[in-house]
Amino acid sequence: MPIQADPAIDPGTFALEVKDASDRELEELMRGSRRTPVLTAVFRGMPDVFRADRAGSLHAVVHWHVGHPGGGPEDVWEVEVRDRRCEVRPGTTAEPRLRLTLDAVNFIKMTTGNAQAWTLFLRGRLKARGDLGLAKTFPRLFEVPRV
Repeated sequence: MPIQADPAIDPGTFALEVKDASDRELEELMRGSRRTPVLTAVFRGMPDVFRADRAGSLHAVVHWHVGHPGGGPEDVWEVEVRDRRCEVRPGTTAEPRLRLTLDAVNFIKMTTGNAQAWTLFLRGRLKARGDLGLAKTFPRLFEVPRV
């Protein structure tokens, strides 16, 4: 059954649908016309789930490189944490302290609480370049759905 929920409207329902979906269904979602709206909703939603109380004095620019099923072009988003605030934008504008690269299926699983960043990293599915200490702590800055 195809994923129906829109993460911009109901992230909790979307997370549950991701949990119940097969990798093939998630690949179809991220290969089709909904890829850009889904990625945009997830990234634009990051400031809403950002935990400023955990950021302290952190200032970091993180570039996310999300691969495309079937080898299409990857999507690149920039997340900047500064002054206990989180800003996101498509593309890149600054030198990153950390670059994270993963395929679209694992990105969706991770951002919906259906996979843990550290587990993906240990299995080679999430690649980190730059500040590896930040790579370990960065996911804690966001409240991820519990499914």
